Amino acid sequence: MVFEGDAIMSLKPSSFALTVGPLLFNWSADEFSDFYARIADEAPVDRVTIGEIVCSKRTPFYADRIPAAIERLQRGGKQVVLSSLAMVTLEREKRGARELFDQDLLEVEINDLTLMNWVKPEMAFSIGPLVNVYNEATLAYLARQGARRFCLPPELPFASVEVLAAAAAASGAEIELWAYGRIPLAISGRCTHARVHGLSKDSCQFVCAKDADGLAVRTLDGANFLAVNGVQTLSHISGALIGDLDRLARAGVTSLRLSPHTGDFIGVTRAFAEVASGALSAKEGLARLRQSAPEAAFSNGFLFGDCGAAALHER
Repeated sequence: MVFEGDAIMSLKPSSFALTVGPLLFNWSADEFSDFYARIADEAPVDRVTIGEIVCSKRTPFYADRIPAAIERLQRGGKQVVLSSLAMVTLEREKRGARELFDQDLLEVEINDLTLMNWVKPEMAFSIGPLVNVYNEATLAYLARQGARRFCLPPELPFASVEVLAAAAAASGAEIELWAYGRIPLAISGRCTHARVHGLSKDSCQFVCAKDADGLAVRTLDGANFLAVNGVQTLSHISGALIGDLDRLARAGVTSLRLSPHTGDFIGVTRAFAEVASGALSAKEGLARLRQSAPEAAFSNGFLFGDCGAAALHER
């Protein structure tokens, strides 16, 4: 796996905080370490969310790399947030989730609301995009419990984002949007990735590692449709809100989430930073994204289209 990029730049976005979301895919331990080292040293981002979110079976392969990754990210000036699993069901998963709340140094991002049972009154936490925060009442309740930031579900339309951003501001919280990467659609108790290879979830042989950005799913007519990532279903198309930053800023969005993928991900972070700072136009930024991820198709359809997979047009 190759992460391409050019010389280091010290450019920070002026209007938005940039967050690198948790790694969704099953990369090797060396790829994990190399990726976060480059994020620490080269990416103009403010915050990095780290930890397993999809499948706890992957964790032992890189768990011993996490402390070093956190230390290097912090040394690189990044705020580090620990991410929780999206679906906690097993006893060992419960123990791992509980450990997130036994430490007092790092913010925790909750992706399964059962973890609210362990939130301490004085503890900082945020709400991830896999929690269904669809209305003001839900947001206000979680903010009263201490949630300081909400990465909204990426399927929300822009009108809902505007309403929730106003509710967040009234509650003293911040709104983050999924701005780049294949969009998470569902988590299942079954592993489709394993079943495709004639395996069961318990004896999956970690076949998801064969597909570094997810396994493409096509319709019977051969059209690109979805992507499978272990127990997770993603969109085939990648969300890309780089052309909509002015409108998002006016709506009250304060942070953008960039989901790790292969290719020139450092270039992706720089493109967003430069558009946010005004150094690049939206059209130039979109062109830069296409250079950084030439295999990807981009969309902002959930926010502004009739369907989530609506193609992104040149601006």
